[in-house]
Amino acid sequence: DQTTITKRFTEEAVFFINKNKSKPFFIYLAHNLPHVPLFTSEAFSGKSRRGLYGDVIEEIDWSVGKVIEALKANALDKNTLVVFTSDNGPWLTFNEQGGSAGLLRDGKGSCWEGGMREPTIFWGPGIVKPGIVQGIGSTLDLFPTILSLAKIQVPGDRIFDGYNLAPTLRGESASPRNEMFFYHGDELYAARVGSYKAHFKTHTAYRGQKHISQDPPLLFNLDIDPSEK
Repeated sequence: DQTTITKRFTEEAVFFINKNKSKPFFIYLAHNLPHVPLFTSEAFSGKSRRGLYGDVIEEIDWSVGKVIEALKANALDKNTLVVFTSDNGPWLTFNEQGGSAGLLRDGKGSCWEGGMREPTIFWGPGIVKPGIVQGIGSTLDLFPTILSLAKIQVPGDRIFDGYNLAPTLRGESASPRNEMFFYHGDELYAARVGSYKAHFKTHTAYRGQKHISQDPPLLFNLDIDPSEK
């Protein structure tokens, strides 16, 4: 019953917190929504001005609140890092049920900013310094960042693509990441260094689109042109 799946995922996460409150734990709570098809529980149906997609987002917002409530109830809120993000931009093929990237160009399946750039919130009283970080970060950076905060050495038997963002989260330094590479499968489509992003190949949407080689590459300054126009 997918109308209750967000609620059930949340209840399981809270149960896990209560059960493991006396020892270190890691929760990867990957809600299957707002991926289509969209479903929401009766309690959130018709509650937003954004239609069904908005109802789904409001229920996920409720879910995050219940997780943080559980951390506070177990006196774990000062010793736990909560990270909220997503894996890709909106699936524009599904119109109003696919979400919106705002001023960013295109959506899921493309290497334009609308397909790749995601909002991310780090929450951790006493761990994270409140503020807004404008530097580049990646989900690749979560692993070394969490290891650093937990005072665990990064394994030395392989190369990792992530950077330790812990000093950035504490407000001690700017993000150490200055570059990002954008792949479609194993083929490089775009690359970013600092404010500048170059597109060597482009395509839109998720599938069935023609891939266009750009010669010369398209170059954008994302600080002044985040819409890549």
